[in-house]
Amino acid sequence: MKGYVLDYIDENEFRKLERALKKYNMLAFKKLNFEYYPALRNGNFVGELISQNKKNGTETYELKLPSDKMFAQVHGEVKLVYTVYKKEETVMLKEITPKEILLEGHKSELGTYKGIMISKTNASKDKFKIDLLNMLQGNK
Repeated sequence: MKGYVLDYIDENEFRKLERALKKYNMLAFKKLNFEYYPALRNGNFVGELISQNKKNGTETYELKLPSDKMFAQVHGEVKLVYTVYKKEETVMLKEITPKEILLEGHKSELGTYKGIMISKTNASKDKFKIDLLNMLQGNK
């Protein structure tokens, strides 16, 4: 089998982020596993090139994963960050963002407010953001 090998900077933490993504955003998880990972293995580097190191032969990409619009506004876009090592034919998976809410969701069950996942540590801040965004959009 010829192609790129997927590897991890911190496999344990990355797997936690993947499991939380599977639990809270199944669409993004499915796209990641059934579309994006096979594309990366085949050398089709999807996403936006954010940095390049010609000396080391590396390229770092940021791939936006599908998520709910309101979730993205409250917690940030769901993104996969990875680095490609061309000489070694390796794709190093760095992280999935927003890291904080996903790791918190991995540790304990997260609640929801008006259909949006909220953090236990910043519940009032997240509720305020959701109410504000709903008010600005004319929703109740």
